[in-house]
Amino acid sequence: MKAMILAAGKGTRVRPLTDEMPKPMIPIIGKPVMEYLIEELARHGFDEIMINVSHLPEKIENYFGNGERLGVEIGYSFEGHIEDGEIQSEALGSAGGLKRIQEFGGFFDDTFLVVCGDALIDLDLTKAVRQHWKSGAVASICTLAVEPDQVSDYGVVVSDESGQITSFQEKPSVEEALSNKVNTGIYIFEPEVLDLIPSDAVYDIGSDLFPQIVEKGLRFQAIDVPFNWIDIGRISDYWEANQKIMEGKLRTIPMPGTEVRPGVWVGLNTSIDWDNCEIQGPVYVGSGTRIEAGAMIVGPTWIGHGCHIRQNARISKSIIFEYTRIGSASIVKNSVAFGRFFVDKDGQTFESDSMQLDWVTDSRIPPHKLTA
Repeated sequence: MKAMILAAGKGTRVRPLTDEMPKPMIPIIGKPVMEYLIEELARHGFDEIMINVSHLPEKIENYFGNGERLGVEIGYSFEGHIEDGEIQSEALGSAGGLKRIQEFGGFFDDTFLVVCGDALIDLDLTKAVRQHWKSGAVASICTLAVEPDQVSDYGVVVSDESGQITSFQEKPSVEEALSNKVNTGIYIFEPEVLDLIPSDAVYDIGSDLFPQIVEKGLRFQAIDVPFNWIDIGRISDYWEANQKIMEGKLRTIPMPGTEVRPGVWVGLNTSIDWDNCEIQGPVYVGSGTRIEAGAMIVGPTWIGHGCHIRQNARISKSIIFEYTRIGSASIVKNSVAFGRFFVDKDGQTFESDSMQLDWVTDSRIPPHKLTA
């Protein structure tokens, strides 16, 4: 079967991470978030996958290639142009990207799935497609019930008793919400839906295409199959996703490495002063990482490969990207350390220089070349 992964956005809400990598390439437990998604698609027989790219497209294309190592075939649709040797992004919107692919080569010739490239799911996609077929719908949305006090964070889907979608509410107040079922960004379409999308236009699935489907009275189904869904739309979501996964709350993602102590996993060739530092799991320590005496690490914490945690440093419930040095006696808590940036779990960003601490640097820089 065929699927489309939406990966053209700039991910502005998760800066500074997306200044250097596309949002679908942000690592979750050591792998890009989109890799987990492709693995899930492959498990359910979606083996022909198109990905639209625009922001830093080469980083996605170079990593995934033609998809062979993941057991699928991947193609790419670039939205933009090259000017003076520089890539200029021109994202067409989620629906506009679908239309471009269809007009170029007619890829969507049967029922197909559309998913966002920045979410973790463990949905039974096979069951969802069967429900779509059974309903006779031309379009279906996989919905998920959330707590009533959370509806204002999402697009709310309103449907009748048969599941026919009748309207939408974009982030309504708790008092105004007509439903607690939300749009997860997982869609099942029949090819005729693409006829509703104009050519060469910026067009969105949620705000442009869906209202058309409702207005025309086409069969439009809400599919309610319980599943875990972790969206990394914001830094706080990304931090929370890593916390949940390391606590074992998403069953499809196991911890990598070797469990050398209860709740402590390590990669290859680490240098850890086990006798003189304290590590409380769940914690992962990447390959080639050094942890000096006196350090304390409290989980859930992920430390990428090639890091250097210096003596007496304190790290708690944090994500340390690869090749990062945490300085002596530094304290990192509920945060993401990324290059020279420190981002707390609420998304507030600090540059390490502004903190007057040599505490987050590239560990590939030899210590004797670091400035005081």
